Amino acid sequence: MVEPALALLAGALAYVIGTVPVGAAWVHRLTGHEARDLNPHLLGVENVFRLAGAPAALGSFFLDLFKGAFAVAALGALAPAAAPLAAAGAYVGHVAPWQGAWGGHLPRGRGNGVLLGVLAGWAAVGGAPAWALAAPVVAYAAVLAASRFVALGTLAGLATLPLALAVAGAGPWDLAAAVGMAVVGGWRQKSAWARVRDGTEARLGDPPPVRGLDPNVVLAAFMVHPMTVDDLAQPRSQRWLRFVLARGWLPLAWLRWVLPHLRPQVQGEIRGVALPDGRELRMALISGPLLPDQIRGDTEGATRMAILGARLAREMGAEAFGLGAFWSTVGEKGLAVQAAVPDLAITNGGAYTAGTVRAAVPGLLERFRTEGGDLRHATAAVVGANGVVAFGVARVLAGEVGKLVLVGRDLERLERSAATLARKHPDVAIEVATDVSTIQGADLIFTATSDPDPVVLPEHVKPGAWVYDLGRPADVHPDVADVPGVQVVPGGVVRPPGALRTAIDLHFGDGLVPACLAETMIMTATRAFDRASLGPQTRSADIEWYLEQGERLGFEIVTRDLRDAAAP
Repeated sequence: MVEPALALLAGALAYVIGTVPVGAAWVHRLTGHEARDLNPHLLGVENVFRLAGAPAALGSFFLDLFKGAFAVAALGALAPAAAPLAAAGAYVGHVAPWQGAWGGHLPRGRGNGVLLGVLAGWAAVGGAPAWALAAPVVAYAAVLAASRFVALGTLAGLATLPLALAVAGAGPWDLAAAVGMAVVGGWRQKSAWARVRDGTEARLGDPPPVRGLDPNVVLAAFMVHPMTVDDLAQPRSQRWLRFVLARGWLPLAWLRWVLPHLRPQVQGEIRGVALPDGRELRMALISGPLLPDQIRGDTEGATRMAILGARLAREMGAEAFGLGAFWSTVGEKGLAVQAAVPDLAITNGGAYTAGTVRAAVPGLLERFRTEGGDLRHATAAVVGANGVVAFGVARVLAGEVGKLVLVGRDLERLERSAATLARKHPDVAIEVATDVSTIQGADLIFTATSDPDPVVLPEHVKPGAWVYDLGRPADVHPDVADVPGVQVVPGGVVRPPGALRTAIDLHFGDGLVPACLAETMIMTATRAFDRASLGPQTRSADIEWYLEQGERLGFEIVTRDLRDAAAP
């Protein structure tokens, strides 16, 4: 009983040694930066090399190697079975330290330096054939040379270790330790493997993502989230989700529990946006895997995830970072995110979104007239009229239509708004309601709510009505488009210049993007970072500026039915 107890003690002590961030301390000493600020998700020697230079990378690598070798060599002398458990403890402690270790928020690398040191210490102490411990290094080098993906090389090395020990006839302690290291290390590489599958993982030798490195390319990033569970399965690496969910193998409640514990990932890229001066604008699509109701239900957790997304954007070399859809509402509409990542321009897209609405409504009304509509005898309904954007639409409509219906949740505020409009437009009949069914007789429907589910259903819309949907997620149920004669026009939708292409479906149609994303593009293209939209207030001067710059750069505001607008 003494030997197993010593082996377990060695494993526990080695785990503690493994958590000591010696490599990160070296990076901080040389660069003055916290290692986790270089890459908030995965440090790794190749990322340190790309972002902080060779001295920091090599120094941290060899310090981690020494840490692993020391832990196994020093503790492996306790008992013959102590070496494998010390090896596993040191490796797991490095790649998966407990949350509160050394002040918390430790940067976690791939663990290749520690792994190499662990294998060297294990071979020095004895107990397993040296060739079996060298086999993972050979496998790592071969796969890395063939693919230039460090993650694939790491996975190959980890998988080879237990196989080589099994062939060598190693004992149960050795095999158990090797399998444990392979499982933990493999899990640690899951995000990198997903990026390899999605085509977003950097290869060894790729140039560092330095802002402005290529004068012909403008780099930006934009944070999205799944609108529905189906969106989670869009990237190639996650298509298996659709399969297992359809068969009920993964309960939806379990998946929803896991999502807040995941980190933002780059899951796509927008290319092909051609600026008038010949530059190409590229935008990384960073997905924060929270559903709309989860973002609304845990604002603090959502803000933390948005900050991680911003740090990832900065690490990629983006010049600006946009918060899309429900991300634009977190952290005081981006203020907290900007404070946490002060060296990256962040915007919630509010100015250009408001501008596109202002610019689109007159055009829609003119189209309604030219296609035979009589505005002076028409009824217009505004759903979500308690909100700033929707009430702004109501102010434009009040001088154009014969009857106006304001729908919202706060009846007292609606009545005050109606009184304000009635004083300026005494000839217009204005009604207020909290029941959306009151819009059934409307010829024109404008909706702008923050509800995660559709609020305008087919039974709310009469045949031939025009529906302008400003909600994100969409306020209008997809089946509304099947009502005879109905036109559903997306609000705040823009066509950037050039031939936009992306593998991620943004749900706006081919070549189209939301105005908040377009604002990030315009801000980055002009490098007018002082025009970022942050906080609840939107400056009128910025609204006008984005409209002018968007037109100059070739951004087109869409005022047509989605079924028609998708065609160039």
